[in-house]
Amino acid sequence: MNQLFLVSLAFIGGVFLAAQGGLNASLGVLLKNPLLASVVAFISSAVFAIFFALLSANNTPSLEDVKGVPLYLWFVGGLLSVLGISLYYYTIPKLGMSTMISIGLCGQLVFASLAGQLGWFNLPIEPLTIKRSIGMLSMILGIILINLK
Repeated sequence: MNQLFLVSLAFIGGVFLAAQGGLNASLGVLLKNPLLASVVAFISSAVFAIFFALLSANNTPSLEDVKGVPLYLWFVGGLLSVLGISLYYYTIPKLGMSTMISIGLCGQLVFASLAGQLGWFNLPIEPLTIKRSIGMLSMILGIILINLK
């Protein structure tokens, strides 16, 4: 796939994540429980994911493939999703969407840079070069400026 298309998909994904955060934070406020909003979001996400997986099922794993997945990979990602998303739903109504998303993005950026530098999760190593460091510091400075009152 061409790079512009992939970048466009990533941008659209970010828009969707921000929108769902705002919508589900509102749901959490109305339900008076951000964790319950997370439950609703994850159940509806599971329904949609199953539907889309069935539509695009051209490569299904074998039983051996499934057995080869380490136990922690079945649960830790889901746990981190619930905690991260619930924190979004809890903090968006208190901080505002742009503040929460920008601060959340800062956390993602710092963690992703560390994980990329160290090659965590069996993903390609992305060395923290001077150029990358300047870019990351510029984004963090931008986030600080966005959030100054």
